Amino acid sequence: MDPNEKTLTTFETRVRQMILRFQELKKENSALHARLEKGEKEIQDLKSQLAQADSNYNSLKMAKMLEITDGDLESAKARLTKMIRDVNKCISLLSDGK
Repeated sequence: MDPNEKTLTTFETRVRQMILRFQELKKENSALHARLEKGEKEIQDLKSQLAQADSNYNSLKMAKMLEITDGDLESAKARLTKMIRDVNKCISLLSDGK
């Protein structure tokens, strides 16, 4: 084998090694792109879930505020009814005293 043939054979071997490496890197790149797309989809899903949870939290907070307001309203009605009874008793006592 003369030096040119040896050089040519070495060159062919290196080119084939580069082609194999290129194919490996191409597969790895495709796998990484797939993982990236999957990760981005997962991020979007999580953002959507977070937005929904935030909306649910705000609705629950508003409902709780209304519940407290309704509870205060019931309490206020009960106190007002008691005061009216007390006033009526006082009026009755004053009317009886005449």
